[in-house]
Amino acid sequence: MVWSTRADLAQAALEEQFWNEHIGLYNIETPCPNGECNTIFHYWWMAHAVDALADGYIRTRNAAYVQRLESLYDGLLKRNGGAFPNELYDDMEWMAISWLRAFEATGVERFKEAALLLWEDIQTGWNNHMGGGIAWQKSQLDYKNTPANAPAVILAARLYRLFQKEEDLQWALRIYAWQKEKLVDPDSGFVWDGMNRTGDGSIDKDWKFTYCQGVFVGAGVELYKLTKDEAYILDAIRTAGETKRILTNTATGLFPDEGDGDGGLFKGILVRYLAELALEAPGRSEAEELLLSNANSLWSRARDMERNVFHTDWSSLPSERVTLSTQLSGIMLLERVAALEAGGVSQTA
Repeated sequence: MVWSTRADLAQAALEEQFWNEHIGLYNIETPCPNGECNTIFHYWWMAHAVDALADGYIRTRNAAYVQRLESLYDGLLKRNGGAFPNELYDDMEWMAISWLRAFEATGVERFKEAALLLWEDIQTGWNNHMGGGIAWQKSQLDYKNTPANAPAVILAARLYRLFQKEEDLQWALRIYAWQKEKLVDPDSGFVWDGMNRTGDGSIDKDWKFTYCQGVFVGAGVELYKLTKDEAYILDAIRTAGETKRILTNTATGLFPDEGDGDGGLFKGILVRYLAELALEAPGRSEAEELLLSNANSLWSRARDMERNVFHTDWSSLPSERVTLSTQLSGIMLLERVAALEAGGVSQTA
């Protein structure tokens, strides 16, 4: 399996070039002599590292991934002051989604406990400002955005699937309804970033980010899996189509370069949930084609062939410095295309 082999190489680069045994976390960039790059604790980057490790374990069943998940759990708990919750609701959602996936794959009980603890805290973010929705952060409860709501739908839906608590399904349905009403363009299905950030009720329609599209697609897929209501999968297909129209290069089909900070993770989140759409509804969208064209370009044009690290622009080679966020997006793309390949959805090119 060609894509599985490529994912192995990218995962090996994550381990060899980013893992810092001294702190029990990944360095936020490479090179990072003596760990000097770690001036900021990127909690949500580490959440997506958990997700990437879960991808690797699900694909290979290699126990080394479980060992690294265990050590990363310890490192995160230590760095975050002995507990997983923090001030940002979206960050906690990424972390909860990741540990829930890790639990489902490995059966490690404390991974489930982390996800459930975070979910309890996340629910406190729902309030009546702007007609409902989960706030972005605890110090700004009237600012509501897609990154704090669509991932909460994914989390609540998966919790319901695993543990069959009716209130989790009701949370998923309620948050999705708010998200669709408030932050999805009714005319096109394109997903807006947030509302009331500046306190005047305005919607940030000019912030056109790949990950906002991805999480709404993922939310629709998860609710379709649970309910078999076609409306949810049609929402996901529609948003995926509008993502291609607005956010891809018309000549190459590639997703945009969104930088190497937090933006370095955005495309990784998009491709993760486009792949979920492709797996759940093969042939009903252009997700497979988009993923394969981006993966081919990433591997052939945006990879340092000696180090197996990637550029933020999936059409050009990286410089010496590569951020963790960027590497994780590359891994997530390769892992998801490998999953499509294994499922017979996508053909290797």
